[in-house]
Amino acid sequence: MNRKLRMGMIGGGPGAFIGGVHRIAANIDGEIELVCGAFSSDPQKSKQAGKALYLPSSRVYGSFREMISAEQSLPPGERMDFVSIVTPNHMHFEPAKMALEKGFHVVLDKPMTLTLREAKLLRAVVTKTGNVLCLTHTYTGYPMIKQARQMIKKGLLGKIRKIYVEYPQGWLSTFLESADQKQAAWRTDPKRSGIAGAMGDIGTHAFNMAEYVSGLITTKICADLNIVVEGRKLDDDGAVLLKFDNGASGVLMASQIAAGEENNVKIRVYGEKGGIEWQQNDANTLLVKWLDKPAEILRAGGNYPKLNSFALHNCRTPGGHPEGYLEAFANLYRNFSLTVKAKMDKQKPKAEWLDFPGVEEGVRGMAFIENVVASSISKQKWFDFKI
Repeated sequence: MNRKLRMGMIGGGPGAFIGGVHRIAANIDGEIELVCGAFSSDPQKSKQAGKALYLPSSRVYGSFREMISAEQSLPPGERMDFVSIVTPNHMHFEPAKMALEKGFHVVLDKPMTLTLREAKLLRAVVTKTGNVLCLTHTYTGYPMIKQARQMIKKGLLGKIRKIYVEYPQGWLSTFLESADQKQAAWRTDPKRSGIAGAMGDIGTHAFNMAEYVSGLITTKICADLNIVVEGRKLDDDGAVLLKFDNGASGVLMASQIAAGEENNVKIRVYGEKGGIEWQQNDANTLLVKWLDKPAEILRAGGNYPKLNSFALHNCRTPGGHPEGYLEAFANLYRNFSLTVKAKMDKQKPKAEWLDFPGVEEGVRGMAFIENVVASSISKQKWFDFKI
């Protein structure tokens, strides 16, 4: 298939943050071009966004329903191949379901849906249609996270015993939602964000990281959620104890009232033979600590043959050049696009291409949210992790 994939976008209009990030990430590798969009629930704002992105007015739509129906009616050589959905959580399920059923692949911001029930329904649609869904758990796109995952998968650390994962932010340390701040307003609104605040927004990232890197499955949880800022409707801070399917235990922390913190996601995993440590503030570095020999510092870079194929596939620059959030985001889009192109050509995608979060991670993320909230309000200490 010797052409770019054609992308449509739902959301990401005036005042949005994540839509611009998606557009940059999709564009980095030259595999994708934006051809249409329904950028706002306000048709006028959607047209304004489309004009700023130099799209023809005929491909800028007033609603996601109008866009998906109109694009399906176009000739195969013109219509979009997939849609990127970058709306608040309550507007994930319907457009994703419609797009999949109309024959389009989907890139979807996390968490996947508003409820676990919707997540299960969407999984059924993906299974039925056979279309590809990529869930943008960005941090799994970092090369050194993929290095850590493969090292653990190969048993280099021995049996995993302990996992610590944390995501501290400080941007909601004040009652920001009262100041007409768009991002704060919807993320703290149960109708648009769902039943969890910090745990839904960033706790799901931490949970996904714990399972992705370790390869383990959470079986039990014990959660404590807090609303620290007076007047807020959803949790802005919390901690969760975890039990995994191999007997390992873990601790997860997610807070949006950690004043002064930005987005320093951090994970530590310890096995019988050693441990790994990674944090986003120094994303090119993976620290490997051994029980019986000196620690190693592994660095991202396409010129380091010691890295595994999954890490090297997602390295973009020679060693010493920092690769960050946008590059990690772009790795998800590239792997998604290579997988979709392979399917269109009726070829088998490489294992490295298939290494991006999908609908199963979306279901588990929604199960995490609902289990954590249920655990927090209960007097029961440990909850079985139910899906």
